[in-house]
Amino acid sequence: MSALYTLSKVSRIFQGAGEDICLFHNLSFSVDFGETLAIVGASGSGKSTLLHLLGALDTPTSGAVYYDGTDLATMNERKRALFRNKELGFVYQFHHLLPEFTAEENVAMPGLVSGEPLGHVIVRAQHLLRRVGLGDRMQAKVPTLSGGERQRVAIARALLNRPRVVLADEPTGNLDARTGIQIEDLLLSLNAEFGTTLVIVTHNMALAKRMGRCMELAEGSLRPISA
Repeated sequence: MSALYTLSKVSRIFQGAGEDICLFHNLSFSVDFGETLAIVGASGSGKSTLLHLLGALDTPTSGAVYYDGTDLATMNERKRALFRNKELGFVYQFHHLLPEFTAEENVAMPGLVSGEPLGHVIVRAQHLLRRVGLGDRMQAKVPTLSGGERQRVAIARALLNRPRVVLADEPTGNLDARTGIQIEDLLLSLNAEFGTTLVIVTHNMALAKRMGRCMELAEGSLRPISA
């Protein structure tokens, strides 16, 4: 495998009340194309911030985040938005679905944003909803869906534009144990089926150890954790 992401001496410092808060300093690592990676760590360790850097939702204070050889910080906002829409799929603990729309409409949204023909987008959305086990819930509005169903919709939405990378922030954190395992199984099976790179930040060590590689973010540094 070759590196899809390369982080070179990345630091992220936030200005606090009276003192700066340094989440990490001189962080360097890579993510290979097609691999599954879990990043674990205590609350406040910077896991979500690191995921935001990978997703071009934030920029490092110093250092560089390279995606397929391109420094993400060199992109203007339009190119960053296009990058997120075309290259990435996001899954969050709180699904961030639009409650006034149906499951089908929520899944179709990334394709509509990118300007694809409605008919093509709907066909793909329907296929993905069937694939995640929601073929009979396509026209259901979000408030009528269970927590597990909403997360399945979010996963289908993340895959709609056939991204090369799926970034997941605590994807099972808001679910009961049984439903959480179902979502874990679904994420991993879809990752294998679609050949995506999957990066998850989580407190769930059982999920983390199902990934191909697991690393802990602590005191500003990343260290490997053996399965």
